[in-house]
Amino acid sequence: MREALRQANRIVVKVGSSSLTTVEGGIDTQRLHQLVDAIADVRAHGTQVVLISSGAIAAGLAPLGLARRPSDLATQQAAASVGQGLLIQEYTERFGMHGLRVGQILLTVDDVKRRKSYRNALRTIAKLLSLQAVPIVNENDTVATQEIRFGDNDRLAALVAQMVRADALVLLSDVDGLYTAHPDDPDSRRIEHVSDVHDLEVDTHKAGTSIGSGGMTTKLQAAELATGAGIAVVLARADQAKEAMAGAEVGTSFEPNGKKRPRRLLWMVHATDAKGRLLLDEGAVRAMVETSASLLAAGITAVEGDFVAGDPVDLVAPSGTVVARGLVGFGSDDLPRMLGRNTHDLGEQLGPHFASAIVHRDAMVVLPSSGRRRR
Repeated sequence: MREALRQANRIVVKVGSSSLTTVEGGIDTQRLHQLVDAIADVRAHGTQVVLISSGAIAAGLAPLGLARRPSDLATQQAAASVGQGLLIQEYTERFGMHGLRVGQILLTVDDVKRRKSYRNALRTIAKLLSLQAVPIVNENDTVATQEIRFGDNDRLAALVAQMVRADALVLLSDVDGLYTAHPDDPDSRRIEHVSDVHDLEVDTHKAGTSIGSGGMTTKLQAAELATGAGIAVVLARADQAKEAMAGAEVGTSFEPNGKKRPRRLLWMVHATDAKGRLLLDEGAVRAMVETSASLLAAGITAVEGDFVAGDPVDLVAPSGTVVARGLVGFGSDDLPRMLGRNTHDLGEQLGPHFASAIVHRDAMVVLPSSGRRRR
C-alpha cells in the first residue's frame, strides 16, 4: 500500500474546510501554504497531483461578517461566491512561488452525471496536467442546490480519482486517521491499515466541524468508492500531507479491493442514477455473477421505469437486491414483449435486431457484496 503511493504517477488530494480555514471564518494562510508546499514537493519528483479543495463557503464567512456557517442555501451560495475567489487567489500566489500554475474547475453533481459534461471535465483536467498545471477542483457551491449537491467533497474526490484514473487518493482531515471509536475516547486506537472497507465495524456517526460539511462517514464512503475501482486510499491529518503522499507510515491506509475498469463503467456505477430496473430470475443472476454472462431477455421477469436504449438500469435479484448496473440495449417500450423469450425466437418473430443481449457483459458492472455494515 505505502509502496503504491511512493510509485504513484498521479495522486488526487482532498482537503477539507476545517483544515484550511479558521473557526472564526477566513483562510488560514499558514495551513494552506503548508499544503501547497507539500504538493509542490511531490510535483518536483514527477508525480501529477489533482487537488480537491473545500473551503469556499468557510473562506467567505469573515469577509461577509458571518459568525458561523449559514444553514440556508442562499447565504451559503453568497459566502461561496466571495470565498471561492479568495481561495483560488491564495492558491495561485503560493503555487506561483514554486513556479506552478493552477487551473480552477467547479463542478456540480449534474456535471458528473451527464456523460458529455463528465467527458468535458475529464478533458480539461487532462489538458491542465499535460501543461504542467495543478487542477484545483471544488463543488460549485454558488449554483448547486440541496437536491443536486455532492454533500461533501469526499465523494467528489473519489469520483475525480476514478475519472482521472489516479493511482492513489489522499484524504486530508483534522484527524490523523480512522479510529476504533471517537478519537477522544481513551480506549480508542488508530487503525493503521484496512484490507477491506466492507469489513469495518466502527461507529462513525460523529458530526463534522462547525465550518465543514463532512465527517468520517463520508470519508469511508469515499474510500469505498475509490478502493472498489482499484485506487489506494490514505486518510491522514492535513499537516501530514507531505508524509502521506510520500508513502510514510502515517494515517490509515485502505487497500484496493477492485480492479481498474473503463471510465465509462465507473461513471455508470458511481456517477449516475438508474433510469429503471430489470427484475431477474435466479438463473440470470447466477449467470451474471458467477460466469460474467450477458443478460438475455429469457432471464428477465419484469421491467420498471421509463428509459431508452443506452440508459443505465439496475439489475435486481428476486430478493430485491441490486446485483449489477448496466447500459440497457432496448427501451422500456420494447422490453415487455421480449421478457422470458429466448434469443432465437426473438430474432425469428421480431427481427434480427432483437436477437441480442439486453445488457451486454461489456456494458455491465456486477456490484460487490455489501458485507458487514458500519453502524
